[in-house]
Amino acid sequence: MHSLVSTQWLAEQSGSPDLVILDASAHLPDSPRNSAADFSEGQIPDARFLDLTSFVDTASQVPKAVPTADQFARRLGQLGITPSSRVVLYDDSQIKSAARAWFIFRLYGFRNVAILDGGFSRWKQEERPVEAGRATYEQTEFPTPSIAGAVRGKDQMLANDSSRAEQIVDARDAARFAGEEGSGSEGHIPGAANLHFAKLFAEDGTYRSPDDITALFAESGVDLDGPVTTYCNSGMTACVLAYGLHLAGKDDVALYDGSWLEWGEDADTPKEKGAAQ
Repeated sequence: MHSLVSTQWLAEQSGSPDLVILDASAHLPDSPRNSAADFSEGQIPDARFLDLTSFVDTASQVPKAVPTADQFARRLGQLGITPSSRVVLYDDSQIKSAARAWFIFRLYGFRNVAILDGGFSRWKQEERPVEAGRATYEQTEFPTPSIAGAVRGKDQMLANDSSRAEQIVDARDAARFAGEEGSGSEGHIPGAANLHFAKLFAEDGTYRSPDDITALFAESGVDLDGPVTTYCNSGMTACVLAYGLHLAGKDDVALYDGSWLEWGEDADTPKEKGAAQ
């Protein structure tokens, strides 16, 4: 299974006993939408609800931190997933939240996971079947995994501010990156490049080609031969950049999970204003 699958592929694979479809929709805090209610009203047949909003480590001081290994295993067991399952993630969200779920799965070594290209919106546009309610399935005992990916903390980001050993890429829009008046942001992490996550998508909501994504990062001043750490406001759309880099063939990418929610609220962290250089 490729890490990006089409609606046609998913329709043809529907009903396979090892296939688990997960709705990984999540929305901005000020959105009137409720992902759980939306799921109950309509979803891809046999899909299960990940509840990405609660898929966090609430005990962490980091805002909206990735779940622990135990929390990851517990949630997958509750969803009836086994280590041999094939998992397809989709969302119906402006912030393309399935990429956050993909990053968490990969963080804990779960490799047979894909994102549905175009998400639920494309599925509905093609008039494919939609069902309401909740699917029934048996829970499993998913083994607690070891961490296999890279997450950066604030101390590591501060150290990198001096060493510049890793390239930092900000997934927010240009106004927030620059710290423009009315943007709600004081700027960005010093030295960061800027690539708004929305640029990775074509007009129909599907991901751009690997070559196009590679070009976008190059235009933003990112050397794909060097280490990269992504961040955004809350650690959500930074995962879109990480997934885009994966599509472009680069998997040695870290996530600053605290992102601007943590960095911006700390008066002692260095901050920079202005457009990307």
